[in-house]
Amino acid sequence: MENKLGIAVSSCGNKALDEQGFLSMKEQGIDAIEISLRNYDDFDYKKVKENADKYGVKLWSLHLPFMPFSEIDPSALDWKEKFGTIRKFREIIQKGSEIGIDKFIIHPSGEPIEDKYREEKMLSSMSSLYRLADTASEEGSVICVENLPRTCLGRDSKEIKKLVAVNSKLRVCFDTNHLLKEDIGEFIKNVGSKIVTVHVSDYDFKDEKHWLPGEGDIDWQKLYNDLLAVGYNGMWLYELGFKPETTIDRRDLDYKDFYNNAMEIFGGKNPTAIGKRKI
Repeated sequence: MENKLGIAVSSCGNKALDEQGFLSMKEQGIDAIEISLRNYDDFDYKKVKENADKYGVKLWSLHLPFMPFSEIDPSALDWKEKFGTIRKFREIIQKGSEIGIDKFIIHPSGEPIEDKYREEKMLSSMSSLYRLADTASEEGSVICVENLPRTCLGRDSKEIKKLVAVNSKLRVCFDTNHLLKEDIGEFIKNVGSKIVTVHVSDYDFKDEKHWLPGEGDIDWQKLYNDLLAVGYNGMWLYELGFKPETTIDRRDLDYKDFYNNAMEIFGGKNPTAIGKRKI
């Protein structure tokens, strides 16, 4: 019997959160969505919930904003920026929880981070995460700390485990194309059941690329089975755009492409590459 997870997408790939958007998701095999916007100031939470409920698409998670780094950074060393970030996030968590979202994805830092400030930034981020974990818990939700690439905090399992250890309520969002300093299998094994949601996309192990699985170098059967082995039972959530990145040559994607890609992986196959990488 095949092991299958629900299939989800991020709204970062297609921001059509109107009725037609949710109808298209449902018709093309998408079970859930992560709301991911740069700014939530004018976001109509109630309307999006109405649309999602009408077409039976689950509001799986919400990605807290992370740019511009000069204004939004839970690891900020400037207290005004840090607590301004916490206030903004608390408001979004409260409103998102009201419409049934129970997982909030957070970047533990911006970048670049110089080595001499890394430990101080880690401590600052941990104190923010501690506060936000309690806020989310009060709303019946959890904060999911995302692993990040390059000089960002959370760039390997050691840092992720240190960040989430500050509060037992914290969980992890595993981004499959962000690991540049650690083997994917080792990360999954080390973080284990703390992983409660994922961001699925492919890359070349040199830098994040957000390609469709099959277009990069990830061993998708190993990754998928490693996740199942640590008890992962959340959504298989694609985080890449419909339009191709500048590093890949292919047509625009649609929801059916994500569905077909997932079915290949769930069925024990290597996913079919639609595009051809340029580098």
